[in-house]
Amino acid sequence: MTAQWRDELRLKLEDLVDRFVTDGVDQKEVLKAVSEEIGNLHKAYQQDPDPADDDSLVDEPANDWPAAT
Repeated sequence: MTAQWRDELRLKLEDLVDRFVTDGVDQKEVLKAVSEEIGNLHKAYQQDPDPADDDSLVDEPANDWPAAT
């Protein structure tokens, strides 16, 4: 894969920040929050790199859809 994905990532991040800034949030606050959340993602990945492989979750069908009763 080329560096094209990085360009797309940058554009999406710019759009995300811009969305909050146009809603009135200070740009520095948005960038700080994005940075903190990326740090949280790093921590979560270090603890469980592939949460889909977690066997502790029980995959049961839900019976709360309208036609179930």
